[in-house]
Amino acid sequence: MSTPAGELSGAEILLVQPPMEEFYLTAKRTVPYGLACIAASLEQAGFSVSLADALAVGKSKIIPPPRELGDLDRFYGRNDLSPFALFHHYRHYGYSFEHMGTLAREKRPFLVGISSLFTAYCNEALETARTIKRFWPECRVVMGGHHPTLFPEAVMGSPAVDFVLRGEGEVSMPLLALALKNNTSLEDVPGIVYRINDGTLHQKEPAWMEDLDAFPLPATDLVDHGFYQRKQRASISIVAARGCPMHCTYCCLGASSAHAPFRRRSVESVMAELDGQMERREVGFIDFEDENLSLDKKWFLSLLKEITTRFRGRDMELRAMNGLYAPSLDEEIVAAMKAAGFRTLNLSLGSTSREQLARFKRPDVRKALDRCLDLARAFSMEAVSYLIGAAPGQKPEQSVQDLLYLGARRTLVGFSVFYPAPGSHDFQLCKNRGLLPPAFAGMRSTAFPVSDTTTRLQAATLLRLARLLNFMKALVDDGELPGPCRISDSGAAMAPHDRRDAGKRLLAAFLHDNRIRGFSRDGAVFEHPVDKLLVRRFAEGLAKINVQGVKSVCPLRIGGRSGNR
Repeated sequence: MSTPAGELSGAEILLVQPPMEEFYLTAKRTVPYGLACIAASLEQAGFSVSLADALAVGKSKIIPPPRELGDLDRFYGRNDLSPFALFHHYRHYGYSFEHMGTLAREKRPFLVGISSLFTAYCNEALETARTIKRFWPECRVVMGGHHPTLFPEAVMGSPAVDFVLRGEGEVSMPLLALALKNNTSLEDVPGIVYRINDGTLHQKEPAWMEDLDAFPLPATDLVDHGFYQRKQRASISIVAARGCPMHCTYCCLGASSAHAPFRRRSVESVMAELDGQMERREVGFIDFEDENLSLDKKWFLSLLKEITTRFRGRDMELRAMNGLYAPSLDEEIVAAMKAAGFRTLNLSLGSTSREQLARFKRPDVRKALDRCLDLARAFSMEAVSYLIGAAPGQKPEQSVQDLLYLGARRTLVGFSVFYPAPGSHDFQLCKNRGLLPPAFAGMRSTAFPVSDTTTRLQAATLLRLARLLNFMKALVDDGELPGPCRISDSGAAMAPHDRRDAGKRLLAAFLHDNRIRGFSRDGAVFEHPVDKLLVRRFAEGLAKINVQGVKSVCPLRIGGRSGNR
């Protein structure tokens, strides 16, 4: 039975997922899978473990953005109800820091492990540590995850943190707990960082798992499956491999990063985990969090066959939301994916520019992408294709071409604003060129962190154009794509209760004068700040293509005329 954050029983070790502060939160991406894996290793070593997930609650509180994020009011200052809005309020998502401190005091653990996965949210992890230490000073606090692995000195700068474990905690956390319990030396704990008497740090290299199958299956019963649901059924995550063999420069987990080598679990291990999940709960959604799930065709087909055979009739949806490598997919694989429960192909494109792809150290996958989109159509599947914009050296005009390329194809557009991921090649590039934001908190897409050949205003404009394009695709699916129309011809005020109709009117106005507008709760229409030249390039390009929807088979020209790709 799952253990919600407010109903913890006594345990020797408490593992904590901190709250998060951001402009938005996608709950299906915050399942504390890594902590469940570490909990299983601790339980195997004989410890009792509880998991306190601060994000397993549907609550948030509006707070001011930190000063480190810079002047974001320019982009998010007005609340826009249109379908192509970006963000508005900055929020604290999840339980309060004090709530997590109270839980620790009630639990009275001798060791508290706090996850700090993403550098942009490291302040929340540190505040969680400070609060827990204030409420329960008897405990020892250890912090792990990607951020402490790369910045152990910064994390150990907080007196509330006693230890850092670098690398994968499944290896080191049980050894740390045993050493503390038995009062033995910490020196040989893999990946450990701690203070020594002269004020310096004892620091070990990161610890990595060699054979993934040698470790116990994650303790998923500790996850609050009552919260992580879709359509009244459990939504689960699973990781079939660690790392990635590709060399993409923006990635902090690939072969060109500081991460461990690529390692894959056996099909038998993955199926044992899925079998256990299915036996204990009604599962409706499975997300494979792998960086490249489909690279090994034989392995992937074997996995898909086992899932289809064992879970036939369960009506589950499977996803690989981190993106699939289009050249690795063919008709046999897509057919097997469809049979297993995949309804959407999440495809990684990156860019259509050969120059930019060379900088990213990625191949040009356009032919493979088109083949995958044809297969998605043939098997009645949808598709999402991912782009990256505003990277160092990347020209915004090329990103407009990327958007138009996908606009003419039967796929949603997943547009990501580049951010420097610590441990990646591009993070070091930004550091060397003085492009890094001044604080850790700025290393997030929503802060438009890097201003190089694409400015922050241009990055925000591209993101807004991607939203507008996806709205157009939804209208194409319903045969409702409007033609140009002046905003004054249809009335300036909008009806907040009919967001779609208001969006159509604003889209028609955009097609007329190339101005991107939103509307507020009182129906008032206002104009967003954008790079006007970039918007004009996009609008001119739109007039030359047939816009494809996501589900429909008939593309439309502006104004509703059908055409062919």
